[in-house]
Amino acid sequence: MTKDKKLFKFLIIEDNPGDLVIIEDFLKEEIEAPVFVTAFNYKQAAEILSIERGFSALLICLSLPDKEGQALVTSILAITPISCPVIILTGFANIEFSINSITQGILDYLIKNNLTAAALYKSIIYSIERTKNIADIKASEKRYSDLFNLSPQPMWVFDPMTFQFTDVNKAAIDLYGYTEDEFLSMGLWGIFNESDLVEIKKTITGQQPADGMIKGLHIINTKSKVLLEMEIYSNSITLNDKDMIAVIAIDVTEKNQIDQQVVKAIIKAQEDERYEIGGELHDNVSQILAMSQLSLGMLKDFVAPAGFIKHEQCREYILLAIEEIRNLSHRLAPAFLEYSTLEEAFSTLLHSFNMGRSYKVALHFDNAFATSAIPEDLQLNLYRILQEQLKNIQKYSHAGLVEVDVIIYNNKLKMRIADNGIGFNVDAVKGGIGMANMKRRTELFLGKFNTYSSPGKGCVIVVDVPLMPMATSSK
Repeated sequence: MTKDKKLFKFLIIEDNPGDLVIIEDFLKEEIEAPVFVTAFNYKQAAEILSIERGFSALLICLSLPDKEGQALVTSILAITPISCPVIILTGFANIEFSINSITQGILDYLIKNNLTAAALYKSIIYSIERTKNIADIKASEKRYSDLFNLSPQPMWVFDPMTFQFTDVNKAAIDLYGYTEDEFLSMGLWGIFNESDLVEIKKTITGQQPADGMIKGLHIINTKSKVLLEMEIYSNSITLNDKDMIAVIAIDVTEKNQIDQQVVKAIIKAQEDERYEIGGELHDNVSQILAMSQLSLGMLKDFVAPAGFIKHEQCREYILLAIEEIRNLSHRLAPAFLEYSTLEEAFSTLLHSFNMGRSYKVALHFDNAFATSAIPEDLQLNLYRILQEQLKNIQKYSHAGLVEVDVIIYNNKLKMRIADNGIGFNVDAVKGGIGMANMKRRTELFLGKFNTYSSPGKGCVIVVDVPLMPMATSSK
C-alpha cells in the first residue's frame, strides 16, 4: 500500500494510553512519517498550543481528567489556531452533541469503536481541506468587507427577489442621509423614482451583459429630498449561499451639471441667433415689404387697365410674404415667455402647423401646469421639442391625427406627442439629428426622452422631466 509522504504533525490529546497507541498506529498505516505531540489533559494541551504551532490537525478525546464535554470543546476551540482542524474522538455516540460541536467549529466527530485507519486518515484529509476552504472564504469575505466598507463611493447590496437592502456602506449613508437601520428597513423604492425602479427591475430580470455588469444613469432621492444623478454599476454576487446584487453608485451630479452648462451655453447661443434673425425679419424685412405694398397702392391709379390684374397679384404676393415672415419670426423667436403662456404658444404653433387643415389636432394641458413654477428655459426647450417633432410629422408621417398632452404628476412634467402616421423602425433612426436634438434638450433637465413607434403604428414621443431641485455642489 502506498503511504502519504507529505509531512503531517499531530497534537493528540488523549488520557487513555491504549487508545493513544491505536490512534498512532492507524496514522502510521496511512502516513509514511507522521510526527506526534501528545497531551494527557487539557492543561498540557493548552501549554503546548501556547508555545508550539504548525499542527496539521488536533485529535481530542472528549473525556479528560481536568475538563470534558462542552466545556472542553469550547476551551479547545478558543486556543486552537483557526488554520488547525479539530477532530473529536470519543467512545460515546451523541448525535445532538456532535451536531452542536460541528456548528461551533469542530471539523469531525468520530466514534472510537468504529474507527479504522482509512476512516481516520480520510477524516483528517477532508478536515484539512475544509479548513483551507473556510480560511479562503473568510479571507475573501474580509476583502469584500474592506472593499465595501472602506470604499469612498456609495455601495449597497440588495436581494433581487424582494429588492430589499441587505447591506450598505458608510459612504452611501453619508451621501443619502439615511441611517443604516433606515436603509435596511426599506428597499430600492426608498431611493429611486417609480419610473427608474421599473427600468431597474426590467434590467435585473432581463438578459445580463456578457460580463454580468449592469450600467445605467439614474436619479436617486436623498433623505433631504435632493435629487442626485448617479452612474450605477451593479453585478451579481453570492453571499451566504444566496444570490444578491452588489451596486456601486458614482455621484456624477456636479460633472453632469458642468456638461449641461456647456450644452446650455451652446443652445443659448443658438437661441440668441434665432431671436436676432427673427427680430430682423419682423422689424426690417417686414417693414420693407410693407413699404413696398404701400408704394404699389399709391401707383394704383397710374396702372393701365391691362396691367391692373398683375398689379393686384403683386400686392397679394407681398401680403402673403409679410404673413409668412411674421409666422417664421414668431417660430424663430417665440414671445410666450413675456407675453403669453406656454399653452398659448403651443396652440399658436399647432395652428401654424395646421394652416392647411390637413390634420385633426388635439392639445391638452394639465390644470396643475398653471400653478406650477416651470423654469423658463425648460418651457422654451419643450417648445423647441414640439416644434422639431411637428416638423418630423409634417415631413414623414402622412398622419391625419396629432395629439399633444402636457401633464404634471409626482413632481414630474410629462409631455406626450403622438400621431397616427405610418410609423418607423425606432432603431433605424436613432442617429437622426432631430431625434438627437430633442433627446439632448430633454437631458439638459435630467429628463428622459423615449420614442415608441413601429411601421404602420404611428409614433409617440414622451418627455419626462423631474421638477424637484437638483443638488448643488459644495466643492
